[in-house]
Amino acid sequence: MEESPAVPRGVWTLGFVSLLMDASSESIHSLLPVFLVSSLGASALAVGLIEGVAESTALVVKVFSGAFSDFLGKRKAPAVFGYALSAASKPLFAAAGSIQWVLAARFADRIGKGVRGAPRDALVADLAPEAVRGAAYGLRQALDTAGAFLGPVIAIALMAAWPGGFRMAFWFAAVPALLSVILLAAGVSEPAPSARRIAAPLHWGALKELGGAYWKVVAAGAVFALARFSEAFLILRARDKGLPDALSPAVFILMNAVYALSAYPAGALADRADRRSLLAAGLTALIAADAALAYGAGLAWVALGAALWGLHMGLTQGLFAALVADRAPRDLRGTAFGFFNLAGGAAALLASVLAGFLWVRAGPGFTFCAGAVLSTAALGILAL
Repeated sequence: MEESPAVPRGVWTLGFVSLLMDASSESIHSLLPVFLVSSLGASALAVGLIEGVAESTALVVKVFSGAFSDFLGKRKAPAVFGYALSAASKPLFAAAGSIQWVLAARFADRIGKGVRGAPRDALVADLAPEAVRGAAYGLRQALDTAGAFLGPVIAIALMAAWPGGFRMAFWFAAVPALLSVILLAAGVSEPAPSARRIAAPLHWGALKELGGAYWKVVAAGAVFALARFSEAFLILRARDKGLPDALSPAVFILMNAVYALSAYPAGALADRADRRSLLAAGLTALIAADAALAYGAGLAWVALGAALWGLHMGLTQGLFAALVADRAPRDLRGTAFGFFNLAGGAAALLASVLAGFLWVRAGPGFTFCAGAVLSTAALGILAL
């Protein structure tokens, strides 16, 4: 049996770039819901609106950045610009004095994420041979999530050193963000572009060329995004169960530890196993997470729900990226990732706003019950 090629060095470097930026972003994100509620007086609905607008903005922007990278025939330059924009937004959180200011900072940060996301994901596919593409996306996702694990650890350490020091933690987040931009600019060499160049970004012929198999993946990804609202509600649930504000990042630490540990094995398994079965396992984990968060009586159940949420992410996120890459022509991969994320963005906005509304009107338990119902519906659609 022929041995599979190794995951290329450029993919490893992109993974560490993601690690640094996620360490920065998650050190802020893990404290932001509590900062909004306790320091700025925001409601759960306001948190849901901010998260929904921010995340959907990132995913919508990916359409244009991905298509533009196809038109340029280059991936690295748009990715560097996106990482730089996100790095520049970090000090805005530390200076925020109102909910509107936080929304503006989150908006700028997520535009940067949107600009870099599709070109970076397409660059992974350009660098990795098809035989190890699932492993390559799983590796990048695992390193990305390792950063998402480290960010809340840093946040807890800073909050312990400066009690109530939300702003100090936000200032510190600018350091790894800047390092990620430097590493990408200096450490990744882009392969030669495809011989074929598209005539214009986002033209109708390109969308038709993506094909029916690709659009089925887009539809499946949108259903998954609708079933999974913002992780900010995990932190609010832990706070509701009595977790001190200074320890709120512990929820993300646990979730991302499981996510990081499961992403690479799941990606490698996706290169050899039935991918639909892996997606079904991911949805089953999400249903169990929602049930634990809805009906659990204490923090131990919140911990179980956060761990299962991380397992769901590890089983599904890298796999969807590999499915998109496999079903798109090389010169249209940026566009393909962009539209995949557009559909997910619309669903994510709806899911987070709905979760915030249900939280205010019917309570936290009902919110997670609704998530379980949506996840069960998604599992049924996947079976069909």
